[in-house]
Amino acid sequence: MTPLLKVGIAGTGSYVPEKVMTNGDYAKFLDTSDEWIRERTGIRERRFAPDGMATSHMAENAAKKAMEAAKVAPEDIDLVICGTVTPDNMFPSTACHLQHRLGCVKAGAFDLSAACTGFIYSLSVGWNMVRTGSVRNVLVIGAEKLSTLLNMQDRTSCILFGDGAGAAVVRPSENASEILFSSLHSLGGTEDIMSLPAGGSAMPASHSSVDGKHHYLRIKGREVFKFAVTKMVEQVELCAEKCGVPVSKIATIIPHQVNLRILEYASEKLNFPLDRMMINIDRYGNTSAASVPIALDEAVRSGRVKRGDLVVMVAFGAGLTWGSVAVRY
Repeated sequence: MTPLLKVGIAGTGSYVPEKVMTNGDYAKFLDTSDEWIRERTGIRERRFAPDGMATSHMAENAAKKAMEAAKVAPEDIDLVICGTVTPDNMFPSTACHLQHRLGCVKAGAFDLSAACTGFIYSLSVGWNMVRTGSVRNVLVIGAEKLSTLLNMQDRTSCILFGDGAGAAVVRPSENASEILFSSLHSLGGTEDIMSLPAGGSAMPASHSSVDGKHHYLRIKGREVFKFAVTKMVEQVELCAEKCGVPVSKIATIIPHQVNLRILEYASEKLNFPLDRMMINIDRYGNTSAASVPIALDEAVRSGRVKRGDLVVMVAFGAGLTWGSVAVRY
C-alpha cells in the first residue's frame, strides 16, 4: 500500500470588493443604527461586490495571490475546488470558469456546496486527494457574493453578510507545514434554520417565487447562536485531542466569522484568549465560505500566523454543516 504523503498549505490569498457598506448606510433605510448592529453582531461594515462582478471574479483575484505566494504556475495546478453557495451559474461550475481564466489547462474543477463550512470541506477534500497521490497541486477556494441573496428590508438578516473570496494552494510538503486532521459533519432536516427556498428543482423560479421573496436568504439567529457555540467548542477540543496537545497549545484559532458574541462565548468556554483568535468580522461581516480563508490569509500576511504554528480552522453553516481542520502552518 502506498504511504500517505505529508501535505501542507503552500500559499494563501484573499480578495474583498472596494465598496464598503457601513452600519450607517443601513440606518438610512432600515429601523436600525450603528450601535444596535455593533452590540448584537460586532460588525461595523462589510463589502459588497458591484454589478457585473461575479463570485468567480473575486475568486480569481484571491487565487492568483495564493498561487503567487505558493510559487505555483497555473499549468501546475491539477485540481480547482471552489466552495460556494453563490455560483456564477447553476452550471457550468464557478471552478470551471476559474480553471479557464487562470490558465490551469490540465486541472479538473468542481464546486462544493456546504454553505459557511464550504472552505473547510473543500480543504479537507483537497488534502485527502493530495496525500493519496491522486493529484499534486490543488487550488482550494471559498468565495461568495451573498449580497445577491439579501432581502434588504429584513434587518435581522441583511446586516450580517458581505462578499469576498479566499484561497489556498495545497501540495506535498517539504518543510514544517502539514495538515494534521480534519473533521466534517452535517445534520439534515434543519433547513428551517438557514435556507434559500427558491431557485432549485424543489421551487423553480416563477412569478410566484419572486413575489413571495423566496429567493432571499432566511436565517433564525437564536438557533444559529446555540448551534455555532456548541459546535465550535466541540471541534476545537477535538482538534487539540487529535493533535495530542491541550487547547492552550493552539497558536491561533481561525473561526468562521459569524457573530462576535458567539466567538466571545466560545472563547470563555474554551478558556482560550480572544486575542489569539483571528477576528475580522467587524470589517467584513459574514462572508460564508470565504470567511475562514480570508481570515487565514490576513493572519499569514500580517505575521499573526507563522510557519510552524499550530492553527485550528473551524466553521459551521446551513445544512446544517460544521467542521474543522488542524494544520501545522
